Amino acid sequence: MKPDKKILIITYYWPPAGGPGVQRWLKFVKYLPEFGWNPTVFIPENPSYPIVDESLSQEVSSDVEIIKTKIWEPYQIAEFFGKDNKKFKAGQFDVGKNQSWKSKLSIWVRGNFFIPDARVFWVKPSVKFLKKYLKENKFDAFVTTGPPHSMHLIGLELKKEFPNLKWIADFRDPWTEISYYKHLKLTKFADLKHRRLEANVLKKADIALATSYSDAENFKAKGANAFCISNGFDRGEVKEEVEKKNSKFTLSYIGVLEQLRNPEVLWSVLNELLTEVRSFKKDFELKFVGRIDDKILENLENSSLKDSILNLGYLSHSEANAEMLNSDLLLITNFPQETSEGIIPGKIFEYLATGNQIISFGPKNSDVKKILSETKAGQHFTYDDSDLVKDFILSKYMDWKTGKLTSNTKNIEQFSRKNLTRKLTDIL
Repeated sequence: MKPDKKILIITYYWPPAGGPGVQRWLKFVKYLPEFGWNPTVFIPENPSYPIVDESLSQEVSSDVEIIKTKIWEPYQIAEFFGKDNKKFKAGQFDVGKNQSWKSKLSIWVRGNFFIPDARVFWVKPSVKFLKKYLKENKFDAFVTTGPPHSMHLIGLELKKEFPNLKWIADFRDPWTEISYYKHLKLTKFADLKHRRLEANVLKKADIALATSYSDAENFKAKGANAFCISNGFDRGEVKEEVEKKNSKFTLSYIGVLEQLRNPEVLWSVLNELLTEVRSFKKDFELKFVGRIDDKILENLENSSLKDSILNLGYLSHSEANAEMLNSDLLLITNFPQETSEGIIPGKIFEYLATGNQIISFGPKNSDVKKILSETKAGQHFTYDDSDLVKDFILSKYMDWKTGKLTSNTKNIEQFSRKNLTRKLTDIL
């Protein structure tokens, strides 16, 4: 189908940015032309990305028009906080006993001075540039995708200027409902400003997209015309099967693991199994691909697990996919609070595509639990399910040892990037 409609995507994250934040619209842009939409992407010219993956640039078609303006980001201020600077950029921070006075100060500054986030200084120059651009070029719709939720403030201003231009506000994560929001040490004034801006975006956007079913319902309750389009996997990136059985029973975590999603119950169970099951210590490998919080890694290396850890660090997206495939059990974690039931980490869909079993941690009645149940792809636990976790891992280990660990997943094609793009264009 020849594209006959035009859509402008306003995003901070774009290749060579790495990590899950870039994947969603990179894939939509890839498949939109097949459904009659011609995308143009607006990005910062000089962004400060916490993770870089040059391999993702190869996925951007030369036919896609990319427009840019310069951005100023206050991360030279964050340099004062030393090694916390990368966490600050990525929206992460130390918690509890791990917080130094510098960490506490950086969190307070971030939450109260940069509303909604530190990319807010890109709003005015972007609005000025895009007003002129949209007057000179006809579009049928435009998208803002956050976080950073500053992108939605650009949308608010453009909607005032072009009221008939359809605006899609895409929330890859919720705004004030995300679990770490309460850790931002907000003043009453700052909290009210965050909530007022969020309410304006949800009510003024023609469509609000959520990545989970629960978030979509929450947005509707706040007055939005909301739909759920989850994240997904790209079938072209996934091989059909692993050629040989791993030499070790491999439990892998792929991505960024922060303190607020640290599955301490799992580490405790694994330490018990290393002690109680004689062959487990010889057979087991705990593999990390990505950025693991220093404090988490330090605690693991001071436990019985230290000799079982393989920490590969950050790898390119294609290399990370290969490591997923060459695993027996894949770990996914969420924030433990009930308010996080609607968060579906994007990594789960790439996990699904491998056919490998998944072990998940988060609130009891989560959307992730529904997906795992529907696809028969694994099991979900709370952070208190110690005995159940132990039984699950032990059963998978015995299946691996006897050569019976097989894939029984089903109903996963609904989460392919191409099918999700079809759903997006249906909504449009």
